[in-house]
Amino acid sequence: MIRVRKASERGHFDHGWLDTSHTFSFSRYYDPEHMGFRSLRVMNEDRVQPSRGFGTHGHDNMEIVSYVLSGALAHRDSLGTGSTLKPGEFQRMTAGTGITHSEFNPSEDEPAHFYQIWLLPEREGLEPSYEQKAFPEEERLNQLRLVASPDGEDGSLTIRQNARLYLSTLDGGREVSHAIAPGRHAWLQVLRGGVDLNGRALSAGDGAAVSEESALAIRAEQPSEVLLFDLA
Repeated sequence: MIRVRKASERGHFDHGWLDTSHTFSFSRYYDPEHMGFRSLRVMNEDRVQPSRGFGTHGHDNMEIVSYVLSGALAHRDSLGTGSTLKPGEFQRMTAGTGITHSEFNPSEDEPAHFYQIWLLPEREGLEPSYEQKAFPEEERLNQLRLVASPDGEDGSLTIRQNARLYLSTLDGGREVSHAIAPGRHAWLQVLRGGVDLNGRALSAGDGAAVSEESALAIRAEQPSEVLLFDLA
């Protein structure tokens, strides 16, 4: 079973400095039919204007993953981390018992376009931590590159949840496939372009919840980028 969540149906707010779309209920957007999928709780697509950003704020008991599509995102947190996230880089923050951080677009002229993703942790009360890694395009071109996993397999980020995240950049006409083990589920988020997922057309910003399927075939109808979640 595949249920498509169209980009146009997401919660959307334009605050001037921030243009944001929420796949699932978040902040002022509430839809009881879209509260998350399995351990996936937040899927926000954000565009932040130059020299603007999110001031210092707190989180707890959440696994937070960010991925920059274009521009840059400066990160500061209460662990003492100071870093700048660029295209092709992921950051993972375990909020655990509590962490404060800020996110800021350091450019004076280029907007920052990124996804912020929250997953429920394997348990509450984890020790807060931060991790950042780059995944070069050649490692994900026309293949699914593991970017996060419970054990940091193959150089991926270590995420404290029974979930595996894959990134792929696809040339038009190319296809990747993924087997889904019995009892597991998947979510596909189209970051750029447009793909065919087991016969269903998806465009940029669209997502799809997958259950009771044994395999996925993802074919790019144009140059595309996708993020695939394999979930318990």
